[in-house]
Amino acid sequence: MSEDRRVSDARAEYLKERQRGEEVSREHEEVSLLLSERLMTLDHIKSGKLWKATLPLRSVYHWCVRQKDRIVRTGSVRGFVSKLSSKAREKAVRKSMGTGSFPDEAVRKEHSQRQFRTDVTFSVLVPLYNTPERFLREMIDSVEWQTYGKWQLCLADGSDDAHSFVGEICREYASKDSRISYKKLEENLGISGNTNECLKMATGNYIGLFDHDDILHPDVLYRYMEAIDGEGADYLYCDETTFRGNSIDHMITMHFKPDFAIDNLRANNYICHFSVFKKELLEGESLFRTEFDGSQDHDMILRLTARAKKIVHVPKLMYYWRSHKGSTAADINAKSYAIAAAKGAVSDHLTKAGFRNFEITSTKAFETIFRIRYEIKGRPMISVVIPARDRAEDTGRCVRSILERSTYDNFEILIMDNGSTEKETADLYRELSEKDNIRILHDDGDFNYPRLNNEAVAEAKGEYVLLLNNDTEVITPDWMEELLMYAQRPDVGAVGAKLYYPDHTIQHAGVVIGLGAHRTAGHVHYRVGQENLGYMGRLCYTQNFSAVTGACLMVKKSLYEELNGLDTRFTVSLNDVDFCLRLREKGLLNVWTPFAELFHYESASRGSDLTGERAERYNRESELFRERWKELLDRGDPYYNVNFSLDRSDFALK
Repeated sequence: MSEDRRVSDARAEYLKERQRGEEVSREHEEVSLLLSERLMTLDHIKSGKLWKATLPLRSVYHWCVRQKDRIVRTGSVRGFVSKLSSKAREKAVRKSMGTGSFPDEAVRKEHSQRQFRTDVTFSVLVPLYNTPERFLREMIDSVEWQTYGKWQLCLADGSDDAHSFVGEICREYASKDSRISYKKLEENLGISGNTNECLKMATGNYIGLFDHDDILHPDVLYRYMEAIDGEGADYLYCDETTFRGNSIDHMITMHFKPDFAIDNLRANNYICHFSVFKKELLEGESLFRTEFDGSQDHDMILRLTARAKKIVHVPKLMYYWRSHKGSTAADINAKSYAIAAAKGAVSDHLTKAGFRNFEITSTKAFETIFRIRYEIKGRPMISVVIPARDRAEDTGRCVRSILERSTYDNFEILIMDNGSTEKETADLYRELSEKDNIRILHDDGDFNYPRLNNEAVAEAKGEYVLLLNNDTEVITPDWMEELLMYAQRPDVGAVGAKLYYPDHTIQHAGVVIGLGAHRTAGHVHYRVGQENLGYMGRLCYTQNFSAVTGACLMVKKSLYEELNGLDTRFTVSLNDVDFCLRLREKGLLNVWTPFAELFHYESASRGSDLTGERAERYNRESELFRERWKELLDRGDPYYNVNFSLDRSDFALK
């Protein structure tokens, strides 16, 4: 093609695109004109006397519509009333955990006079930059009001000349209290650099990180001192809340955290505030690294908790994070560079922990809540163990979903039949037996879920065992890979999946011990909708739990055999939880991932546990469980905050 022809064609294409653009512009102008006319009409209506006079009536009408919608969503008036009572309870709790929780003079005196065995001075680091006067004074006051008196407040000021009042206020406080140290920086070094300058001023043996516009609970250093003196804590954190306006009682979100959970932390900086740690943990380490500005806290927490010997979570709201225009508490997009920095911090941590070829991506919950895909080493065989008794439709659906949807191909399926008698079941088994990777085993004794699984595992050829109920159906094609990437880790025991009922509500998203009427164990986020993000986004990222359900549980075969499998005394219920707790006794983590998804047509093959003999059997097994794990139940589930109700599964407050 000649040069002139190419030029001619390019010009024609350009003219065509310009014409399209002009047409779109004309359409846009027409729509804009129509919208302007409608808005003028609406403004005219709203400015009328009739509109203003009917405002109260319209407000009542819209309130009734909202309540009707809520009743429809909850499915019953009882559910709606429950939600109202929950909101009222939460409102009362918010009030009691704000200024209502502050110590009176008698308590302050008691705290100030207490003698601890350990000599600790807290150096609280606060980098300042153009801090509004009210925020600055409230921040400093909250340190001065601490009931534990051995502290040092280190203020490094990078404010510009237009905010010289910041230095004036700090010098005013410092002149009255020798525990306050202030330094005016020659230039603003950013949050990391300014905090590092604070650290140079620190003389205490414990370091605390505090933002310049937030507020501390008056008791926080005292409570931390109790944990240091009583438990030897060298890294501490507490629960926190965001608030808006002039009072901490105007809480927006209360974050009640689990105890230390490494998989949670890798996916999400749930620890955040108020981090305090032994200064010795910094030896040879920087406090904040400028390359992770925007996520310097996450980077620091990952590094220092890896070094800490005793990490203690104080489960009380003791950090009040102010939400205002431009703060990260208000909108992560106010500091969009924080997203890239957070991924970098997690990547650096994983690399140092020995992981390679991993992938970090944001989840739908939040840009800085991550999904981590770990490298799968080799191609180990997985033995899928499925107990079954008749119900050929369920078993067939389960097995076909594995065969048709799974992207992992090195697996075998062991169906442990327990006395099936129906012709449909025999026909199904004949069909499935023709496949090289499916074996049908038989046990005609009384139903005992642990025994059936234990016998099947003894016949398994796989390096990994995947216990699976026959009333499940695979949804996500890479479900085996998702489970396997965690089961391969040497620090992990059992790995569980996210299970839904057929109506797309959640059946399993992690197990908490002590939850439920029997105070044995229960599933959190039970019956929550599939698209729900969960409490603080917890339905969207992998995390540690005390236990996961045996309806879909992967574990190394060697570990299963080392623990002698499931305990046959738990005939039907709680055997999976008991197994997971025994894994925890060995110092192993149990992991739940939301990225391995299945439907669970729960208990279709054996009915309900709520009546007759089944209820009696469940009560016996519950009693056995409570006796065996009494000490653990008394301490409470470390992955479920003590402020949550054990009567509900939706993270409602007590």
